[in-house]
Amino acid sequence: MTVQTAQSATPRRSTRQISWGRPLRWLVFALLLFVFVAPFWSVLMGALSSRALRSGELALAPNGLTFSNFVQAWQTSSPYFFNSVIVAAAALALQISVSTLAAYALARKRFVGAAVVSLLILTTLMLPEEVISIPLFLVMRDLPIVHLKLTDSLWGMILPVVGWAFSIFVLTEFMRDIPNELEEAARVDGAGDVVIFTRIILPLVRPALGTVTIFGFIMIWDQYLLPLIVTNNQKLYTLPVMLAQLRADELSIPNVFLATTFIALLPSMVVYYALQRYFSAGLLNGAVKG
Repeated sequence: MTVQTAQSATPRRSTRQISWGRPLRWLVFALLLFVFVAPFWSVLMGALSSRALRSGELALAPNGLTFSNFVQAWQTSSPYFFNSVIVAAAALALQISVSTLAAYALARKRFVGAAVVSLLILTTLMLPEEVISIPLFLVMRDLPIVHLKLTDSLWGMILPVVGWAFSIFVLTEFMRDIPNELEEAARVDGAGDVVIFTRIILPLVRPALGTVTIFGFIMIWDQYLLPLIVTNNQKLYTLPVMLAQLRADELSIPNVFLATTFIALLPSMVVYYALQRYFSAGLLNGAVKG
C-alpha cells in the first residue's frame, strides 16, 4: 500500500510542475516581447498620429491616422539617407573582403608573429572611438605616404571602418574549425589558394559571414562620431547626424522626428531579417563548437 501510494503521488507532482511551468514561460516571453517591441510600436504610432505629441508622451495608438509625417520626414532626410546607404554599402563590402582575407591568413597559414598580429587586432576593440578621434582626424586630413586629404568626403567615412577586429576574430575562429583534410585533398587535385579560399572556405563559413554582415552593417549605419570628425559639410552628413540635429532643433515637430527615426531603423531591420537564418546558424554552430 505504501509503495503504491508513493508511485501514485509522483505523477501528480510532475503534472503540477508542468501546469505551472508553461504559463510562467509564456509570461516571461510576453514580458520580453513587450520590452523589445513596445519602443518600436510607440515610435510607429507616434509617427502615424496627426496630433503633435508632447515631450515624453508615448503613443499606443495613432491619434488621427496620417502619413504626412513620413512624407515630410522623407523629403527632409532623403539626401542624408542616401549618404548613409553609400557609406554603408561601400564600407561593408570592403570590410567583409578585408576580414575574410585576414581571417584566412590567420587561421589557415603559418607565419612568424601570427599570435602577435592577432593580439594587436583584438586590442583595437578595447579602444573607444573618443580616444582615437583626434589621431583619426589628423590621419584623414593628410593620409601618410600618399598625402591624400580624405576629410570632407565620403571616403573619409568609409576607410576607417574597413578593418574591424570583431569580423576578423569571428571568421578566424570559424575557419580554424574547418578540417585540414579538405584543404589537403584540394591541393592534391591541383587547387591553389584562390580556389581553396573561394570554393571551399567561404561556402563553409557562410553562417559566420551572415553574422558579421549583420553586425558590420549595424555598426557602420549607426556611426555618429566619425562623420562629425571627418566633415563639416552638411551635404555629406549621414542619417544619424541629421537625426541628432533634428532632435536638438526646438522648432522640429516630434511626430516628424519619430517618422525620421523609424525610417532610420528600417535598413537595419531589413538586413537582419534577410540574413536571419545565417545569423541563427552562426550562433548554433558557435554553441556546438563551444
